[in-house]
Amino acid sequence: MALPWQPLLEWWFGSGSNTETELTTSQIAKAKGKLWFGKKHSQDDEAQQRFAAQVKQALAGELKDWAQSPLGWLALVLLLDQLPRMIFRDTPKAFAGDARAQTLVEHGLTLGFDQQLSSIQRTFIYLVLEHSENLAHQNQAVTLLRALLDEQPAIDRAVIASNLDFAIRHQRVIARFHRFPHRNAILGRPSTAEELAFLQERGSRF
Repeated sequence: MALPWQPLLEWWFGSGSNTETELTTSQIAKAKGKLWFGKKHSQDDEAQQRFAAQVKQALAGELKDWAQSPLGWLALVLLLDQLPRMIFRDTPKAFAGDARAQTLVEHGLTLGFDQQLSSIQRTFIYLVLEHSENLAHQNQAVTLLRALLDEQPAIDRAVIASNLDFAIRHQRVIARFHRFPHRNAILGRPSTAEELAFLQERGSRF
């Protein structure tokens, strides 16, 4: 019997990551990068159609039993952090699962669950910390990704190095503004003159 989180993990990472001939981090990133970061209506619609019910459950504080195993924990984190950003894109609800996801990640890290995941899976655990408007979380994300980069074979270093670069960029924004200025309009927060100027810069939005 398939575990309840298996369809989500296969959609997000590809079934090849669970076969006897395991794909490399770079191969998975190449195959799935457009899903992760493409911002396409068709992909958002697919997320809505396939996983909206589970996202609703996760946001309501349900599915906590998933967090008893590393893969279930990972899937629940995705339901709280990544999927709302697709299903509720450009609305306040896109960030509705962030606090729960951050608490869940912190708990799983204390149990060492991340160490039982593949490298590419771990990046999506650490990305939750990058999404936080808390500098301590940002610092932790950078530290974890630096350690992950040190573990990589040459073929996979570029993928993890790119993740680390984005983590450092997130860290710098929070260190400077204590929040992500690009979220202000969506969340109804007034922007300062400095933030408005920053938002005109290339690469100021994630």
